[in-house]
Amino acid sequence: MGLKERFLNYVSFDTRSDESSETFPSTAKQLVLLRHLAEEMSVLGMTEVEMDAHGYVMGTIPATPGHENRPVIGFIAHVDTSPDMSGENVNPRVIENYDGNDIRLNEDVVMKIADFPELVRFKGHSLVVTDGTTLLGADDKAGIAEIMTMAEFLLQHPGEPHGKIRVAFTPDEEIGRGVDFFDVKRFGATCAYTIDGGFEGELEYENFNAAGAKMVIQGRNVHPGYAKDKMINALQVATEINALLPAWQRPEHTEGYEGFYHLIGVNGTVERATIDYIIRDHDRERFEQKKEYLSRVVEWLNQRYGAGVIALTLKDQYYNMREQVEPYPEVISMAFQAMIEAGVTPVVRPIRGGTDGARLSFMGLPCPNLFTGGMNFHGKFEYCSLDTMHRAVQTMINLAKLWGK
Repeated sequence: MGLKERFLNYVSFDTRSDESSETFPSTAKQLVLLRHLAEEMSVLGMTEVEMDAHGYVMGTIPATPGHENRPVIGFIAHVDTSPDMSGENVNPRVIENYDGNDIRLNEDVVMKIADFPELVRFKGHSLVVTDGTTLLGADDKAGIAEIMTMAEFLLQHPGEPHGKIRVAFTPDEEIGRGVDFFDVKRFGATCAYTIDGGFEGELEYENFNAAGAKMVIQGRNVHPGYAKDKMINALQVATEINALLPAWQRPEHTEGYEGFYHLIGVNGTVERATIDYIIRDHDRERFEQKKEYLSRVVEWLNQRYGAGVIALTLKDQYYNMREQVEPYPEVISMAFQAMIEAGVTPVVRPIRGGTDGARLSFMGLPCPNLFTGGMNFHGKFEYCSLDTMHRAVQTMINLAKLWGK
């Protein structure tokens, strides 16, 4: 099975995760693809293939003779797709030799160059697009297809020297739980690469420090005709909280290394309301300052409305992997060299988000992130370049050989 066929097969599996679920994985349908991958890995000839009680699938590409003592490296991708949009009945279309113009996804939906100017860079590529009703699932089924294609190549070409290579597929990355039960020791790699980036050449080893903030506001509902000096409108308090956070520190006004407060949910009534944020910053000191500022906003409003009106819960989610990866410069330099040898120009940029690799790096497994060729993740305008996918496969093959020398 070729790379394109693999990818189109994997996106046919509905693997949407569910952040409201209390199970792990959060949806049973992720296990269907995970089992399929375990079976395919065994058929390819991988060894030590297993799927544990949490759904993690691991396997081994054995070292070629004489290279058993080389460092063990790993490649990791996640099977789940974002809860933001349906991943059911994905109906992809392949556009051969893309002409660089607007792409009509269906009668009502057009992906316009005016909205997505980076599309012009893909002129001449073979693109996989959606039908405009679902996401595509390139995040991260492109990564899965690339890893499996790399594994097949190395297993079928024993003359290409390399050390032991470990492969893992995880659930629930999109909802921040992807490595909650990941056994780093059992995985047994010196370092690893998540294959979960986007644009060709992306090499990412800096990501946001991340926290979630939830505020429960206990109001006091009184008939509005007689509410003077008595009512506490929980919804109005929620809007005051938002107004007190700097408007220029919102996602729609930030880029690069700039952090933000992102309002992701407001629910409730006059009597009781909840307001939820995610807080992000690459710089640890500024990250802590953002959390402290939000705490002071809540403290000030509680002084105004009464103690306990607002209950704040702040929870750190993950941290910037840079401090964990930089002590191992060879992990980055090998990726640079592997890309260049594949005809790819490395593009080092901070991740304005997080990956499984960020948490794995803090669990003792240095794990930067590499490109897949997918673009516009999490929505109906998602697409993927098959040309870039092939170069991602070659980059991994090059990495295997470089680490095996």
